[in-house]
Formats: sequence, C-alpha cells, structure tokens
Amino acid sequence: MTAQHDEARYVGEGLPHRSLQPGPIAVEPMQSEAFVDAVRAGGGDLQPLGEDTRGLVWLSEKRADELQALLDQHPGIEWVQLPWAGVDAFSSVLAGLAQSDESARPVVTSANGAYSEPVAEHALALVLACMRELPEKSRAALWQPERTGLSLFGRHILLVGAGGVAQAFIDLVQPFSPEITVVRRDASRPVAGATRTVGPEDWREGLGSVDAVVLAAAHTAGTAALFGADECEALPEHAVVVNVARGALIDTNALADALQSGSIKGAGLDVTEPEPLPNDHRLFTLPNCVITSHSADTPEMTKPLLAERVRFNVDAFMSGRPLRGVVSVGDGY
Repeated sequence: MTAQHDEARYVGEGLPHRSLQPGPIAVEPMQSEAFVDAVRAGGGDLQPLGEDTRGLVWLSEKRADELQALLDQHPGIEWVQLPWAGVDAFSSVLAGLAQSDESARPVVTSANGAYSEPVAEHALALVLACMRELPEKSRAALWQPERTGLSLFGRHILLVGAGGVAQAFIDLVQPFSPEITVVRRDASRPVAGATRTVGPEDWREGLGSVDAVVLAAAHTAGTAALFGADECEALPEHAVVVNVARGALIDTNALADALQSGSIKGAGLDVTEPEPLPNDHRLFTLPNCVITSHSADTPEMTKPLLAERVRFNVDAFMSGRPLRGVVSVGDGY
C-alpha cells in the first residue's frame, strides 16, 4: 500500500478553494532534501524565496511569527503548505488571513489525513493497553495471582472527531466487532463504518454505555476542555480514555482526579495539557495512566508521508487541480 493510496483514503472530502496562479515554489525556513525532491517530483519550479514566489512549503511547526512576516513581505504567494495535520500553532496566522479578502490571501493546506494511519495505530495500542491494564502490569515486580483486564471485542467506542485519524481507527478496529459512535460537527453526514454519527450537542447523553473514549478532533475554541469532570463522572468505572489529538481537549486535573478516585479505569495520553507535562506532574505517578510523550507520529514515520503530501499538492498547484488538506482559515482547521 503506497503513501499516495493512504492519503486518498483518509484525507476526506476536502474544501473547495479559489483558482490559483502557479509559479515558483520556495521551501522555508530550512532546506530538506526530502522536501526539495518532493517539490521537483511534483513538477514544481523550485526557486529561492523572492518576488516571483507563488508557492511556499513551510517546514517549521513553531515559527508562526516568522511565517506571518514572510507572508507580509511576499503578498504574491498563492499557496502555503504547513507541516502538520493540526494547525493550532499557526492560529494567529490563520486568524489574520481570515480577516483579509479571500481573493487576495493564500490558500493554506495542512498535512490533514497524511498521518492518519500511524496515529490511529497508536490510538488502538493505547486503548488495548488501558483495557488490558498493561501500565499497571508492566510495573509489577512480582507474579500477580489475579487475572484482570478487559477485552475490546464487542465494546462500545466513542470516537470524537471524524477526520482521517478517526476513519483509519475505524478501519483498524473492525476485527473487534465494536459498536462505534462518532461525534462530528455535522451529524447529518454519517461516517463510514460507524454504528451511528452524532453531533456535538448529543454525544454526552450516551456516556453511561461507553467502554472506551478516543479523542481525535482538532483543537479549536469549541473543543477546548471538551472532556472534563462531568464527562468522567458520566462514564462507567471500567471505561478508558485515550487522547491522540491535542492535550487541551481534556481538563487535565479532572482526568487525574478521575483516575485517582477510580471513577474510570485508565487513560492513554499521547498529548497533554500542558505539553510537555512537568516532570513532577501527578499523572506520571498514576499506575492506570500511560503517557507516550507525543510519539504517535514520529519523524521517521511522518517525513515520507509529508513528502508525499507536498509532491501531490505541488503537482495539483502547478496543474490547476484541487489541493489536499485545505485549511478553513475562519474555523482554524
């Protein structure tokens, strides 16, 4: 299975965008052979940043101020490719673009959908680890006489988010014959493979029957602290919570309280709030919590996948076809 095939499956329907004027493409703020090669493989005219630049591949996930300054200095840029699926690090840039005229601002694309499979794989690993009590059992220094843990087969999974990671996760868990409830903003658009699709106003009603919660939604103003004390309290005591999205979707203190009190069985966190989590944070001491330090998609995994996204979008940009991973600058994702 090629990276291009995976992208086509998990990138989603995509957002429409205005017609773009192709031209020279720059790679900033650092050069990388893999992405330089990807631009060339897509048929792009790779050139140093200048007045004629029309496409920009931005490879830093943190230097938002520098990107903003660059866009201000080069108003002719038509398209910007960002390096990650989540674009919250560039929220200030996107907010500024949202205030400008659509016909004059660049179209922004992310890696949305490109990293779906490795992140979904990690989410499944965390669900299984928590249900099978692997965090506790891996710390045991003696043989344990009691045999404990839960099976995932036939369980009810609440999946918050309906993007590429969610779709890849649904594909991965099909052999377990689960009941899957997906939460998405537009519940009128059913998610393939899900038992049901519900909206943001309805999902909390069924928490009492949920065995595993998987958070895979974008971080926006509407999803901040989405899962807190009330949600933990509504879950059964055997339920587990997994987050492979952004740490800010969970109220960290409320989750820690629920884990300590035993009101939920366990949690698997690839992301935390704050991040990095302080070394003395109590979550590190809880035997029913596993923290994987934002490693669901390592550089080794993501580099070839991002290179394929760059190649595809360069080809689309140069030939006037729709780009993949178009960001809604108004919504921030």
